[in-house]
Amino acid sequence: MNWILLRGLTREARHWEKLPQLLACVVCPAGLAGVDQVVALDLPGNGKFAAQASPWSVRDMVEFLRQQLLARACQPPYSLLAMSLGGMVAADWAQRYPREIARLVLINTSLRAFSSVSQRLRPGSWLRLALLAARWGEAEPAERLIHQLTCRRLSFQNEDLASWLSIRKDRPVSAANAGRQLWAAARFSGARKPDCPTLVLSSSGDQLVHPRCSASLAHAWQAPYHAHPWAGHDLAHDDAAWLCQRIAVWLDKV
Repeated sequence: MNWILLRGLTREARHWEKLPQLLACVVCPAGLAGVDQVVALDLPGNGKFAAQASPWSVRDMVEFLRQQLLARACQPPYSLLAMSLGGMVAADWAQRYPREIARLVLINTSLRAFSSVSQRLRPGSWLRLALLAARWGEAEPAERLIHQLTCRRLSFQNEDLASWLSIRKDRPVSAANAGRQLWAAARFSGARKPDCPTLVLSSSGDQLVHPRCSASLAHAWQAPYHAHPWAGHDLAHDDAAWLCQRIAVWLDKV
């Protein structure tokens, strides 16, 4: 079974860094791991599809991804690991196409049905987000602001920024696409509980999305929930090993 990885707002597959390789060690039998068993997809408007216009709705993002997987001859059912906006896409996918999704792992995501605006986008981040929007066309200041907003592991900050700047130079995401993705995320509700087993994870140090969003979602869906004690919004960046460990423990129980 293929694990599909979905990133969040304006981020792409390369921003997962080492997570796909670590996850493959957890979900693939020893000696049987295939290159197609963990697939990191880009949302429309990001990564390989940066030249395309992002859809105005999460629903349309799902349809785009389904077509991408079919074009790769990657057949369902899938297990989805998704973060932030990607988590909303994953939730909608599982709700509307239950036969296609076997498992969900949702990281630092939020649904309008269960959380307030100030929880889904914490007020303490609003000023820096406004500054980020104003400086979106300036690569180094913009990526530095994103790092400040999403990461708590700073030991390799210079290396992170060098990598992120290279990605941005290669496939820049337009301000218009960033706006469309933000609009789609703000409008998405997604209250209905999916049929598949679901694991919800959050970061206690998340400066963008309040951890209560994940806690409320897990409570409403009666899903197992764990909060990382210090990581920021980009949990995969800050502690990929912890993330994979939580998934491994969960898989042993489902």
